[in-house]
Amino acid sequence: MKRTIYNEDHEAFRKVVRDFLVKDVQPKFTEWAEAGKVDKAVFRKAGEIGIPGLQIPEEYGGAGLKSFKFNAVVAEELARSGASLGGLALQTNVVLPYFLEYATDAQRARWLPGMAAGSIVGSIAMTEPGTGSDLAGMATTARRDGDTYVLNGAKTFITGGINCDLVVVVARTAKGEDRRDGLTLLVVEDGTPGFERGRNLEKMGLKAQDTAELSFEDVRVPVENVLGEEGKAFGYLGFNLPQERLSTALNAQACAETALALTVDYVKERRAFGTTISSFQNTKFELASCAIEIEAGRTMVDRALEELDDGALTPADAAKVKVFTTELLSRVVDRCLQLHGGYGFMSEYQISRMYADARVTRIFAGTTEVCKSIISKSLGL
Repeated sequence: MKRTIYNEDHEAFRKVVRDFLVKDVQPKFTEWAEAGKVDKAVFRKAGEIGIPGLQIPEEYGGAGLKSFKFNAVVAEELARSGASLGGLALQTNVVLPYFLEYATDAQRARWLPGMAAGSIVGSIAMTEPGTGSDLAGMATTARRDGDTYVLNGAKTFITGGINCDLVVVVARTAKGEDRRDGLTLLVVEDGTPGFERGRNLEKMGLKAQDTAELSFEDVRVPVENVLGEEGKAFGYLGFNLPQERLSTALNAQACAETALALTVDYVKERRAFGTTISSFQNTKFELASCAIEIEAGRTMVDRALEELDDGALTPADAAKVKVFTTELLSRVVDRCLQLHGGYGFMSEYQISRMYADARVTRIFAGTTEVCKSIISKSLGL
């Protein structure tokens, strides 16, 4: 079916992104995957073509775009290329909105120009060793002491934790009757005494995306590094969930489309029993089933993109799109790997890497189960 959400500007930007990935990312991606992180120099190169600054106001060096569709173009091209920009996508789609929404003018002037240029890349630290989806159970604490907060605690599974230049830490600054009260966002900058990065965690997939353990021991964070108001972080974390979950859905949908395209090409070339695999009825039916499901996912994602731009995408609807597309990706990539046969199990084949990468999409940005709970509440259950 014909897509109608993009215009000539989007497609022109797509070509710029695609050329950048072909030239500066794909040739080095295997090396980055083996190292467990991308070379930070690529962040500045991405900054030169405007990727990290898409939604940053022009006065701070960005493009000042309100639409999320240009971010979607980047996600689609990354999926098509089979490569990654590490924690940069997290910054542009998940971390940046907190700065745009809650930062003071002084904080914006301090951090946004570097973010737009790719010289500052941020991360966000929520998950703790004993706290996953239950954000209200946060154990990391920050005690006010004069003009600083004294931060103590540990975080884990932090995307971009090795390469980041600053990290937004969710910490408990007070206790109230409601467990959700008393959480605060503190921006901790690289090099702050007491802030330590642990090991770069070894993962099943997403090999080039650094994922770290972080520790904070008597870290003094200036009061001027608080994002928003003290004690209001739980509400802040919910404000960006539609965009965060749509970001995951965009990636999952684009990866499913890429898996199908790769497999269609493969079965036309691969021969068995004297003919191409594509001539077998089972191959045709399996790929036809994938195409049908992918079309349904594309319709959901495109509608969600329109609603996000209009400010109408609800947390429940974002959760629906996230669940559908991530579950879809797992089904599609499994079918496609099967059609690759033994070669599909070899890491040198993109479909093998996609299979490993796909699994976590049903966990991060809200597990499938958490998303279903949100959806059920919207039904009055």
